[in-house]
Amino acid sequence: MIKPVPRIWPASFAVLTLLLGTPVSAQDKLAEIDKIFSWATPTAPGCAVAVAQHGKVVVNRAYGSGDLERNVPLSPDSVFDAGSLVKQFVAASTLLLVEEGRLSLSEDVHKYIPELPDYGQKITLDHLLTHTSGIRDWTGMLPLTGGNVDALTLTLRQRGLNFAPGEEWAYSNGGYVLLKEIVARTSGMSFAEFTRKRLFEPLGMKSTAYTNDLRAVVRNRALAYDKQFGQWRMAMLLDNDRGGGGALLSTTGDLLLWNEALTSGRFGKFVSEKIQEPAMLSNGRKLGYARGLFLDTNRGGRVVWHSGSADGYKSMLSRFPEQALSIAIMCNSGDDTNRAAFARRLYDLFVPGTREAAAEENAPAAVDVDLKSRQGLFFNERTGEPLRLVVDGSRFRIAGGPALVPVDADRFKRAGAALSFMSQDEFELRFLSPDQFELKSMEGKTTRYRRAQPYAPTAADLQAFAGRFESGEIGTVFQLVPGEDMLTIRLENAPDKTLEFRPVDRDTFQRGGMTVRFLRDKDGKVVAFDYSNPVIRNVKFMRLNDRAN
Repeated sequence: MIKPVPRIWPASFAVLTLLLGTPVSAQDKLAEIDKIFSWATPTAPGCAVAVAQHGKVVVNRAYGSGDLERNVPLSPDSVFDAGSLVKQFVAASTLLLVEEGRLSLSEDVHKYIPELPDYGQKITLDHLLTHTSGIRDWTGMLPLTGGNVDALTLTLRQRGLNFAPGEEWAYSNGGYVLLKEIVARTSGMSFAEFTRKRLFEPLGMKSTAYTNDLRAVVRNRALAYDKQFGQWRMAMLLDNDRGGGGALLSTTGDLLLWNEALTSGRFGKFVSEKIQEPAMLSNGRKLGYARGLFLDTNRGGRVVWHSGSADGYKSMLSRFPEQALSIAIMCNSGDDTNRAAFARRLYDLFVPGTREAAAEENAPAAVDVDLKSRQGLFFNERTGEPLRLVVDGSRFRIAGGPALVPVDADRFKRAGAALSFMSQDEFELRFLSPDQFELKSMEGKTTRYRRAQPYAPTAADLQAFAGRFESGEIGTVFQLVPGEDMLTIRLENAPDKTLEFRPVDRDTFQRGGMTVRFLRDKDGKVVAFDYSNPVIRNVKFMRLNDRAN
């Protein structure tokens, strides 16, 4: 087990470690770590960072302020909202109950949550754990509700899936909300009580707790901030901002204890191995995700990691098994924080060596291709799903997905894996014309995409979309109001929330990553629309009869 060092201030830490006989090079490492986090001044939010190697804590430091109003500095004892780091604790809790025979990974989840809608397809516990269930992510729907519903209720309302279970991978907070409920119902304890008794107390994680009451007083809690118009403002998810999802509160030191427990197999062979076993799709393809943990590689070998985000709170927990290295970073400084870059720099500090040659996606194009003419918005000819090709610096890539390397003037291949795009499948993209390409999976599936056609609806065209549209799955009514060259969408139960969507293709409007695609009846009348965003697909809104103009 990791033996925690006393949690002290950065200035005295180097002195103490030298007195304890730490090699001289340790002082140089600490100086370099100070440089990495030098941006976190005493008058700005920052980060706590802890590092363990070979089972011993070698760094436990903090930089910046934990409370700007009261001038309270961050310390190694500061408690943060760990965001999605909770998923590995949900997975471990589920697997403990599976090992005891109280749950089954292959059982239909309707056995445990019978009120879940019947999707006509079997969804297993393991589908939920591995993000292969197709269950929609409630975080992509909650803002549309006006904040008057909790995450579990919203998830249980969904009558459609993003995809057939086991066919794809897509990160789903909805699946993990169901898992927490299953753990509670099966154990007879709240999820907070179960994790305290079965996980945190046995490991000595004294500063860690799962809570549904984020307004409760928490000793040593750091407040979180984000910058707006050049000023720091508090940015924390409370009450309905979280949709009832609850939160894991923890410290960097406690997270190192957790990492060491997984490394040393404290929970036994089944749980320790299963939580880190690569997920597999129904076609046999292994993924870079296990159960609550991402699986990756770097120049030194395996990387087991997960990040967390809860508004201004940002965290990263990584393990590097070949080097017996563990890194925990927890920050309260919002989007100013590049946790992955910090973790990479810390890794390079503790595992010196020449970095790998530039990845294939960073290499210059081997052939002369006019990339700018290839970029733009395209639609799947079968499903209507959008896909955008962009030029990002010198790279050609799929927005939100992998880079594309030219093979010849019309063909491109994927550069690097992207778990969130095509579930990490390899593919080749071939242009058939400037306005059409086909995307061919290495597993033999071919999908055609066509370029979005310029669409400039007249005032009369826009008026055809005006009215009230309702989704029973989200539990909200949208009011669509035509503008000069766009549509304004208002939430009826939160009229101050409006979104402007602009036309991108016939009967199709977009705002950022959100897409609204209208459906017409045989007479050409608009009767419904499908709403999609990066984490939910085709939620249907039906037109109400009392059409508003």
